[in-house]
Amino acid sequence: MRREPMRPRRSRRSWRTETDNGRDLSVDAAEWLGPDGPLASQVPGFAPRAPQQQMAAAVAAVLEDGGTLLVEAGTGIGKTYAYLVPALLSGARVIISTGTRHLQDQLFQQDLPMVRRALDLPIQTALLKGRSNYLCRYRLQAAERDGRFDSRQQVGELHRIREWSRHTRHGDIAEIPDVPETSSIWPKVTSTVDNCLGQDCPDFDDCFVAKARREALGADLLVINHHLFCADMAIKETGFAELLPGAEAIILDEAHQLPEIASHFFGKSLSGRQLVELARDTLVEQAREAADFPALRQQAEGLLPMEAALREALGPMERRAPWREVAELPAVREAVEGLTGALDRLREALQEAAQRGKGLENCHRRSEELAQRLTLLAGEAEGADQVRWFETRGRGFTLSLTPLDIAPAFRGRMAAQPGAWIFTSATLAVAQNFEHFAARLGVQDYDALRLDSPFDFARNTLLYHPPQLPDPSSPHYTAALMEAALPVLEASRGRAFLLFTSYRALREAAGLLADRLEYPLLVQGELSKVALLRQFRKLGNAVLLGTASFWEGVDVRGEALSCVIIDRLPFAAPGDPVLQARIESLRQRGEDPFRCYQLPQAVITLKQGAGRLIRDVSDRGVLVLGDPRLLSKFYGRVFLDSLPPMPRTRDLARVQTFFVQ
Repeated sequence: MRREPMRPRRSRRSWRTETDNGRDLSVDAAEWLGPDGPLASQVPGFAPRAPQQQMAAAVAAVLEDGGTLLVEAGTGIGKTYAYLVPALLSGARVIISTGTRHLQDQLFQQDLPMVRRALDLPIQTALLKGRSNYLCRYRLQAAERDGRFDSRQQVGELHRIREWSRHTRHGDIAEIPDVPETSSIWPKVTSTVDNCLGQDCPDFDDCFVAKARREALGADLLVINHHLFCADMAIKETGFAELLPGAEAIILDEAHQLPEIASHFFGKSLSGRQLVELARDTLVEQAREAADFPALRQQAEGLLPMEAALREALGPMERRAPWREVAELPAVREAVEGLTGALDRLREALQEAAQRGKGLENCHRRSEELAQRLTLLAGEAEGADQVRWFETRGRGFTLSLTPLDIAPAFRGRMAAQPGAWIFTSATLAVAQNFEHFAARLGVQDYDALRLDSPFDFARNTLLYHPPQLPDPSSPHYTAALMEAALPVLEASRGRAFLLFTSYRALREAAGLLADRLEYPLLVQGELSKVALLRQFRKLGNAVLLGTASFWEGVDVRGEALSCVIIDRLPFAAPGDPVLQARIESLRQRGEDPFRCYQLPQAVITLKQGAGRLIRDVSDRGVLVLGDPRLLSKFYGRVFLDSLPPMPRTRDLARVQTFFVQ
């Protein structure tokens, strides 16, 4: 990838008034969030909060002096304003990264404009996402020329995208709500690192990705997400390119997600979808640039059954497992050999055809890269500090190589980017300690600040442990938990989330509740996440069953959510190949993997799930933790000490009384 020219660092400016000159930024940031500050008078519903001011002062100090700050800010502190105000006042060039595209949009379109207007500062801001979030005009035209679609629904969606493309300014696919982000049409009309033609693209002058990057280069404050941030870090490690411009300060919100996301980007992967897209793009470009080369079409078509053969050889079940478990199976070895041969034949044909046009040249480059990845991921060599594994899902598969320890790489990236680094989340600490998070990213020499939620948990919440539940390993556990949950749901009049650690338990619970619950039952998978949440809020008395994606990033305020039931302590699945390899690596280093890795990870996840309950100062609710290990095992105290200070009970009558008060 072409290296972008580095943007010269500008000198810091101060947006504070002349009467403020000489004052500490931390003082100003705290005061601007105080009762006499501009946010109190101009932001509807804003209420000054001492922990928010304390966080703003700490962020401002790091922005002024440099260094690293870790902040756990409990729900209700208002951490977004606590870092936005000092960031905007500092005059520094700031990159803010958050966990998901949804949160990124909320930050850029709602929070940031509100704070900027209140402070009345001439700040230039920009939003930048990964390239697959932007329409590619070239691929849209190619898809229309190709004319092959999986369904009439895809044809209708393509028509809506074409109409939208005529007037969109940014090309952000989130702008078009009547084509879901999960639609299978989007890969046909967006680009990836693999298939982007870059400056050789005939539509480069109208490229939405290029436009977004130009705006990012000129911004004082840039909003991105962790996937883009980590992709940039991984590319910088190779020295090929830099997706993001240099900055004087980097603020990482929802930072608890970073270790897992970074592990993915510092590894390697190859998916069946990448192979299928290479074959299909080759067919499109062959028809366009080399119609007199039928052998190329033949080799591209020949790749498709070989990709399908490897998927079949990996077994019909959806599965994540170490590659070594299947590598020596005769069917898998034969499928890998067949796929390797088909990819090599396509690569040779593309080498001959590459001079015909930029599209075929790009396909040739992709075939070379995918062939190298296939050799690496399906070969025999595996280092002690990495694990090779595979995943099958539906008709697709992914082969992956994941590093077991990203701390050295992340630490090196931080060292190469001097300035201020701020990591914040509602869940970074384990029993008031930041060591686990810091160790996973290699963060050293940091200041830490832990701020409890200002909500009155003692008055507005209750933590209920249902008595006499069997061990979670029992086949009867989910049924017993649902029996214990039914009277709670009756007392709460629905209005509940049931959060599960597995789809199997969710499906079992859905079957058990279907005919026994008088309130609307919403189950993950029946609708999109956005649609489920919209319906949950609208109904006002629904019971929603969800797994991992509902444990965090979900904000339902008010009485519609008055009860959260969590089925088990969220320890990672023991069969996960990356977890297995990390556990073995820690044991070989003489460490206890349960205490130093599995337990802290589960604590952070439980804190996220429990955090769905109280989202506003007036919220009230009951948290039900069914897992009896909380009270019977030595590590239960670690979980309980990490939760807000809720009154606890094992008495159902007390739960029923709570809901009638």
